[in-house]
Amino acid sequence: MKKVLITGIAGAQARLLAARLSGVVEVCGVDTVPWSGPGFGLRVHRVDLRKRKFEDVMRTERPDAVVHMGFVRHFEAGERMRHDVNVRGTKHLLDHCVKYGVDRLVVVSSSAVYGAFAENAFAMDEGFPLSASRSYPEIRDQVEVDTLASGFLWQHPEVRTSVLRSVNVLGPHSRTMMATYLRLPRIPTVAGYDPMMQLMAEDDLSEALVLALEHRLQGVFNVAGSGELPLHTVIRESGGVAWPIPLPFARTICKRFFDWGIWSYPPGVVDYLRFPLSVSGKRFSEATGFSPRVSLREMLSAMRAAR
Repeated sequence: MKKVLITGIAGAQARLLAARLSGVVEVCGVDTVPWSGPGFGLRVHRVDLRKRKFEDVMRTERPDAVVHMGFVRHFEAGERMRHDVNVRGTKHLLDHCVKYGVDRLVVVSSSAVYGAFAENAFAMDEGFPLSASRSYPEIRDQVEVDTLASGFLWQHPEVRTSVLRSVNVLGPHSRTMMATYLRLPRIPTVAGYDPMMQLMAEDDLSEALVLALEHRLQGVFNVAGSGELPLHTVIRESGGVAWPIPLPFARTICKRFFDWGIWSYPPGVVDYLRFPLSVSGKRFSEATGFSPRVSLREMLSAMRAAR
């Protein structure tokens, strides 16, 4: 592996990965927003995955490996735009990986694609169905991207493709739903519910991505972190103050606040504050030797200090 291309390289997690790979392999990246961070000696192309210019980048850079993190995760862009960028952009990327001889590909997904339901099993493995669209239709694009990439890895075995479904990621740079949620002045919860939350550090996710590249993984893998804690314990230990809302009002308030721009997530997120979503990372650990280095205590203490 001589050159790695990272999509969505201006994102917080992608920057950490670029820094981790810098000096080990040649790194280049693409994004639709300008790069404003340290250079690390990498080349950043400001292009859209859906445009012809991105194919020009693939043709000229000829990366050995690609890490796909170029997604729209926020909801301000609207459902149609999210779907077009995430699903059509991913399809273009997969086609170009085949056309330009990419050796290995890592697609960064999320355990959220399984969905949060009362009947969820403990420590679900990769064979469980992706049911998030049932209760959270706004993230059906994430489910489609995961399904698209999972099908691609069997259709094109010449491209060693791994789909990594990570649990909630925390860290000083992280902009994940959980990290943003825990930074709120008052943190809404659903009264009477205290689901277990799996957490991993942003540095541990970067290490997992590097291991997936180094081992030329092929397949779908859950990536679990240092453990899990009840939601109210996570809030307390991170320095937050819980704001319990009765269930009959939770979805209505969430929808109103989302429509008014006060709250960043649609009402489907309420189920993730009610029901457990626990996955097993055993398969990934056995394939790569991955072991999280940052403890739950360290993660939550850092969140508390940042407050």
